[in-house]
Amino acid sequence: MSNSIRICIVQKNEIDQLIKLSIETFCETFSGVNTEENMHKYIQSSLNSNKILSEISNPNSIFYFAKIKDEIVGYFKINLLDAQTENMGNDSIELERIYILKEFQRKGIGQDLIQFIIDYASSISKNEIWLGVWSENYSAIEFYKKLGFIECGKHIFRLGDDEQIDHIMKLKLT
Repeated sequence: MSNSIRICIVQKNEIDQLIKLSIETFCETFSGVNTEENMHKYIQSSLNSNKILSEISNPNSIFYFAKIKDEIVGYFKINLLDAQTENMGNDSIELERIYILKEFQRKGIGQDLIQFIIDYASSISKNEIWLGVWSENYSAIEFYKKLGFIECGKHIFRLGDDEQIDHIMKLKLT
């Protein structure tokens, strides 16, 4: 991998770091295009310690930190089997979240993380990776397209009171 990225599974005793990073990267990404009220509601309901602890405790969900040296620069979460947010079958793996701190974006780290996920999915005999990406997050959509993901559907992502449309994109591995 480029950038000397280390990828490691988030441990339960690192949950506070994960929550802090989750809030920071979510706000960096979406606060400029959503209301403060909806951002607050989402953070309170989805990025709180009870919710994250239940997710990290699910054996079919795995959070990873991306580190450069000892600095955490991003994270992602993958879901397998019944932990997937949509029923896409047992041959698929869901990339539910992937965030990199703004100062580390556009340095190839995202590609490194996706390559790690592809390698992991292949190692456990999965044929497809899928994700949901906000229909108005044009740079992310282009990033995924560049890596070979194609749009295959849509679903609702609730941010506070706002029902937003996510494109479902998938990457076939075989």
